[in-house]
Amino acid sequence: MNSDIQGRAAHLAGIREKAEAEMAGMGIDAAFIDRLVDTFYGRIQAHPRLGPVFDGRLAGRWPDHMEKMKRFWSSVAFKNGAYGGKPVQAHLGVEGIVPDLFPEWLALFSETLADIAPSDDAKAWFMATAERIAKSLTLSLFYNPAMDDPVGKTG
Repeated sequence: MNSDIQGRAAHLAGIREKAEAEMAGMGIDAAFIDRLVDTFYGRIQAHPRLGPVFDGRLAGRWPDHMEKMKRFWSSVAFKNGAYGGKPVQAHLGVEGIVPDLFPEWLALFSETLADIAPSDDAKAWFMATAERIAKSLTLSLFYNPAMDDPVGKTG
């Protein structure tokens, strides 16, 4: 049993080391994660459509959210387990959240990366990751399998 635990710990350490090396090769470090989150969410707050939706949920809690997002992106990039939240549940019931906000969120994220990412590889990696996250959240929050039912469709 103890060797299983040690083996798992070594496996996880290997995953983290590989991720850290990959990120370092792109110029990504913890300072970049902080800058990305601070810059992006500063832009979110100023955005005419996204800002009110985020502020409606986070008013008075922005500093906590920023720290949570830094842990989230650190966990995604460095595979370090820093984030243990439930993103889908966190977005359920957010007033004003609609599917067409996700492309705007992605466009703002892309603009932020274009301005601050240390390399083209970093831009591509973070953008691909953000696109997967947006797709996952959109499907989780808004997908209705009944809409795919060919029997229920009228032609």
